[in-house]
Amino acid sequence: MSLLRRASLLLACCAVAASATAQAPVAKIVSAPAAGEKGGPGLALRTKKALTVPLEGRQFLDDALILVKDGIIVGLGPARTTPVPAGFEVQDLGRQWVMPGMIDLHSHIGGTLDINEMVYLVNPGLRVSTSAVPANPALEKALASGVTTVLFIPGSGVNVGGQGLLMKTGLDKYEDALVRDPGSMKLAQAGNPEGWTIGVGRSFMNWNTRDMFERGMLHAQQWREFEQGRGPKPVENFDLQIFRDLLGKKTQISTHTQIYQVVLSTLTMVRKGFGIDVYIDHGEMAGYKLAAFAQELGVQAILGPRVVEVPTRQFIQWTGSNPEALLGIAAEYQKAGHTRVGFNTDAPVIPGEELSLQATMGVRYGFDDSNADSVRGLTIIPAVTAGIDKKVGSLEIGKEADLVIVTGDPIDQRNSVEVVFIGGRRVYDTKRDVRRY
Repeated sequence: MSLLRRASLLLACCAVAASATAQAPVAKIVSAPAAGEKGGPGLALRTKKALTVPLEGRQFLDDALILVKDGIIVGLGPARTTPVPAGFEVQDLGRQWVMPGMIDLHSHIGGTLDINEMVYLVNPGLRVSTSAVPANPALEKALASGVTTVLFIPGSGVNVGGQGLLMKTGLDKYEDALVRDPGSMKLAQAGNPEGWTIGVGRSFMNWNTRDMFERGMLHAQQWREFEQGRGPKPVENFDLQIFRDLLGKKTQISTHTQIYQVVLSTLTMVRKGFGIDVYIDHGEMAGYKLAAFAQELGVQAILGPRVVEVPTRQFIQWTGSNPEALLGIAAEYQKAGHTRVGFNTDAPVIPGEELSLQATMGVRYGFDDSNADSVRGLTIIPAVTAGIDKKVGSLEIGKEADLVIVTGDPIDQRNSVEVVFIGGRRVYDTKRDVRRY
């Protein structure tokens, strides 16, 4: 056979093989849902202590049983009196504790790092959702420490950086990870935005921000009147759409606010003046002196990344405040009567996996933890603040099974997270995933 003939036959055989391979069905390996997951059998977790941390009432259960089915907590009570339904898989955790998944309401690690669009001083229409990267390495590290939900927000280069995104840390698909979009509108009133273009003063920033709020709330009110049949259809304004959600109490403003005068502006302009749900998202530098006023207005304080006020000359000159002592910021809010104090990391300023350490440091510097306020500040308080407490933030029947199994008190940093569930799905397990980190 000639060389040319052999080559032709070889090419023909390769083409047939390639065609057969392309047409052959690919067998997909689909594992059955595990216990606790949607579609799987029920899961019964017996634990030495369940940190239930509801907004009101007793904050824990000793020797507890937690029942999970289809990703939801369907039962919770003392192990000795709570029956296990037929078909549930029982797992005895021994001396380990269970707590709700932690929630970080100030994070820049949900995708493209620290988004700052610096053309305009206010950008309410920008959305970080377009840059979200679910289950990225930074989120995986936060997940391994028990953080199950984050608010991924723009940076603070301008007064309004855009719209944040509430997302789960340990789920790969955007649709699965999404909790709410918009998660918030990011407002930064002083500090970093003062460097915009050639520099801008706080008086102008305050006027410009107020003007945007006036236009936005008018736009939202016009749409409300149209939808109620009391006015003509307004012209859609993409940049101001989020104000319809703010007026309807469907989202909040997360406010990068610090220094007494700036926190005061947050409280008087945004909350008292416009009636918008807002929360303090830094609160340092004598912001604690307004804690009682914030409590009166129903404004939560989600504190971080700084944990203490430091009386240095540079600090005093920069902020205009003089703490005259090394003060725990969370403790100062608490002493002034604020009952809804939470913690954040501003990740990666403080790594996302160190959220629980923020609470630990708060306790170290005077935060009273006699009513589990440290764990509450990582779970139910941020959940209430973000308006997602009907789904997450505490161990209660009917809520999503975002659970963290830890070797003991999570505020004691000598303990470690062993397993994390999101919606009943085991998304992290030290025995399985430890080599990933």
